[in-house]
Amino acid sequence: MDAGVFVSRSEAEATSFASALELYAKEVTSKKRSSVSELSRIQAMQRHPLALRSLASIRGSDIATYRDKRLRDGLAPSTVRRELALISHVFTIARKEWRMESLSNPVELIRQPSVDDARERRVLSADVWTQNDGKLVCVHLDELEMIRRHSRSIELPKIMTFAVETAMRRSEITGLQSNNVNLDKRVALLPLTKNGSSRGVPLSSTAVDILKNLAERDDGRCFRSRPDSITKAFADAIADARKAYTEGLFLHLKQKKISQDKIDKRIEADPFLIDLRFHDLRHEATSRLAEIFPLHELTKITGHQDTRMLMRYYHPKTEDLAKKLT
Repeated sequence: MDAGVFVSRSEAEATSFASALELYAKEVTSKKRSSVSELSRIQAMQRHPLALRSLASIRGSDIATYRDKRLRDGLAPSTVRRELALISHVFTIARKEWRMESLSNPVELIRQPSVDDARERRVLSADVWTQNDGKLVCVHLDELEMIRRHSRSIELPKIMTFAVETAMRRSEITGLQSNNVNLDKRVALLPLTKNGSSRGVPLSSTAVDILKNLAERDDGRCFRSRPDSITKAFADAIADARKAYTEGLFLHLKQKKISQDKIDKRIEADPFLIDLRFHDLRHEATSRLAEIFPLHELTKITGHQDTRMLMRYYHPKTEDLAKKLT
């Protein structure tokens, strides 16, 4: 103490993790754009037994136990990493701004769960069998057209097409304001995107036609749908489309006198309309745009900070690359 190097641990020992989370939510989370999702995460952590412990008593082994338990509970590694990042920042703020200099950050002492969430899902095409006047008719369709045909939402087909034409995120589409669209110049301005910067998106003729034919709204937004409603409408449309597809395929295979066991295996193994998410439309759009624009221009359209991140979304078909070779 005489030398001035003593650091008191009393405040860290008297502050519970739950109290620190509450203060963090008030001072830090409330100022974030993603405050709603982070507040939900904080509330869940406050119900965990670890929340009753003082900050000073939490060790790396405690966080490692927490990590392993969350993974055993079935949470995705990326979700657990976000939770650990939140815990880590709570300790950092406590040490730097709440006069708890004696605290060490227990998250820095453990391994992070490995995450491999890069997706290569592209839109598939297939022979779709449908009944027409009692006869089976075959039409070759891709998944997007199949989903459009079975959408219960009037607006979803337009939003799907717009997503594939622009590579815009779901939240960017639903938040697009009509006063930020210049149809003459074919440009849509996104003032604030996921990475915190603005971005201009060039509009194709198809995208322009969609915007021209939308009804004007009092709130200034181009589209009526909200992000959650798009996700639900997309999932419902996929379920209905998959059901129609498998029913037609079943009748077609039955006509060929294939055994029931083989039919079941064939349908179960068919990837058409399986594991397709709305965000995959951004993947599809990026891959299509990559055939037109070089990567350095593509980053300006999609909003990726560098080409390394863009490569997670850019998945050209190998056979298409082979065609470019002489």
